[in-house]
Amino acid sequence: MLKTPSQKQIKLYMKFVFLICLIPFIRLFWLGFNGDLEAQANPIEFVEHSTGYWTLFVLLATLTLTPIRLITKMAWVVQFRRMLGLFMFFYSCLHLTTYLFLDYNFLWEDIIKDIIKHPYIIVGVIAFILTIPLAFTSTNKMIKRLGKKWKLLHKSIYLIAILGVLHFWWLVKKDITEPLIFAIILLVLFGVRFFHHQKQKRLAK
Repeated sequence: MLKTPSQKQIKLYMKFVFLICLIPFIRLFWLGFNGDLEAQANPIEFVEHSTGYWTLFVLLATLTLTPIRLITKMAWVVQFRRMLGLFMFFYSCLHLTTYLFLDYNFLWEDIIKDIIKHPYIIVGVIAFILTIPLAFTSTNKMIKRLGKKWKLLHKSIYLIAILGVLHFWWLVKKDITEPLIFAIILLVLFGVRFFHHQKQKRLAK
């Protein structure tokens, strides 16, 4: 097991991870500022797919922290969970806003028709709705107030991840390489948790 870093080092790591998580947003902003988004065949679709991709990527990164802790015994890594979770919510908000505003300009009749035509959007919207209470209960005050209910509430992140991968899978239609990779990673992460839980049950007997 690696030596536990000091709180000063952990804060430095957090700043580094924070900057890394901002890179996709800065990239989109830079492309838009320079007019490079117009070079894309469909700029709005490009932004939608980019923000959706990074939502799922950061979500899986968040879920990776606990398996890392279980395997390496480095408990300090879970301190990144809140920040990553909020970045996941940030990119999911950008993803949904791009769809509602840039793609459909809040024309709800057209949006409803699109949802009926493409069920994968329903899955995505459900996943987004489930992230809202997680984001708003991520403060120390809410954690203390909810107590054990907080852990139960935040277990919904597993369902959110499944819905997110399913949303991506149905969206791409033909080339499922990327959603398949995400699905495999998610299965591995679930597998680590399952085997650890089974191990704990055997030790408790």
